[in-house]
This record gives sequence, structure tokens and C-alpha cells, in this order.
Amino acid sequence: MREHLQFYIDGQWVEPVELRTLDVENPATESVCGRIAIGSAADVDIAVKAARRAFNSWSETKPADRLEIMQNILAEYETRTGDLASALTEEMGAPSYLANGFQVGLGAGHLQTAIEVLKNFQFEEQRGATLVVKEPIGVCGLITPWNWPLNQIAVKVFPALATGCTMILKPSEIAPFTGQIFAEIMHAAGVPAGVFNLVQGDGPGVGVALSSHPDIDMVSFTGSTRAGVEIARNAAPTVKRVTQELGGKSPSIVL
Repeated sequence: MREHLQFYIDGQWVEPVELRTLDVENPATESVCGRIAIGSAADVDIAVKAARRAFNSWSETKPADRLEIMQNILAEYETRTGDLASALTEEMGAPSYLANGFQVGLGAGHLQTAIEVLKNFQFEEQRGATLVVKEPIGVCGLITPWNWPLNQIAVKVFPALATGCTMILKPSEIAPFTGQIFAEIMHAAGVPAGVFNLVQGDGPGVGVALSSHPDIDMVSFTGSTRAGVEIARNAAPTVKRVTQELGGKSPSIVL
């Protein structure tokens, strides 16, 4: 049985401010397959402070330096595909062929796409007499769902990383194992301390703390419409950038 009772903050695994735990069930067998620590607003505050400190230097790195880190992540990711697939099978009851053959591969694909985009992305562009400079937003709170856990982590973390943002990730508390392994991958790849942070927890605790924290600049959330409304409300007083995918199935953008 898996047991993850620490959070990844400021480049190291740390104990929660106050230990509270949650059993994780395998929906395919309806049996308990693990246990995680549930974070609080105090844990989020520690992670946000680490991300804010790291932003000062990470946002100033050259794209080539961020590209090197992301290539390191890809190399490390490819050594952990079996672990990721096993975690997916347990936390969301995915058949092994689907976890191995589809979900893990898509996570790598999103990283490869981010790498290719970063190679040619123009952060400065001259438009006539005007110089347009594209800058990282800042500290991002990333909240992902249970039903596509690794994919949603990938599509939120890798673009934020590529553009020079720092982040705090809250995976779904009912599908948390891939998030833990993902943090191990980021650490092994040499992502600087504080750039990526992981705090496990539920919506009323960690989710609310992320969406309302005054030092978080952007929140990206995928999940229910009900929770999305609450997140938008919490983010409004500090005018955060908020992006949400709510209550739908396979949305499309029609141009």
C-alpha cells in the first residue's frame, strides 16, 4: 500500500504543519490502496512563499536554460513510465493497457510539445516602433482533476515552467499518486528549489487557500462548475488571472 505523508516544497520533502490523512481507494476494486497527507492553508502559505522567492530568479533565466531543464525532465520521465502507469492503475482504476499505452505517453507528448514550442518562441517582438515583451505571469496555483490526472498535470505544469513561472500543484486528493511521482521526477531532473511545489489536499482546504492567497498571480483549474464558481469568487479580490475548464467533456475551440 502506498503512503505519502509529505509535501514537496522548496526542493525538499517536508512534513505537513499538522498531519491529517486520507485513505485513497482503487475504484476498480473498491479497496484502500494508499494514504496521503491532507494539507492546510498554512502548508499552502509555506509553498507560496517558496515559489515567490524562486520566481525572482527563475523568471530571469534564459529560454535555453529552461529548455535544458525540460529536456532533463523528459529524460527522467522516461525512466519512470512504469511507475506512473502503475500509479494510474491504482488511483483511478485504469486498465493497464490504457495507463501504459495512452495516458503515460500523452504526458510525455505534452512535454515534448512544450520543448518544441519553447525552442522557437519569441519572447520579444518588434512591431513597428513598438517592442512587445512577453513576461511570465508569476506564481501559479494549479489544481487538477481525478479522471485524467497525469495529462492535466502535464498540460498545466510544462507551459508554466517553459515561460518562467513558478507553481504550486494540487492534484486531486482521490487520484494523488501520479502527482507524487511527478514531483520526484522534477526533483531528479534538477528543477531549482521553489520553482515546482506539491501540496496534496482537498478543495475546501488547499483549493480555497490557493485560489484566495494574495501572493498567487494565476489559478488554473479543471473540474466541476460548482468548484469553478467558488475559485473565481475567491480569486476576484486580488484580480488573479483565472483559466478554467469546467463540467464538460473533451471541449473544442472552433476557429
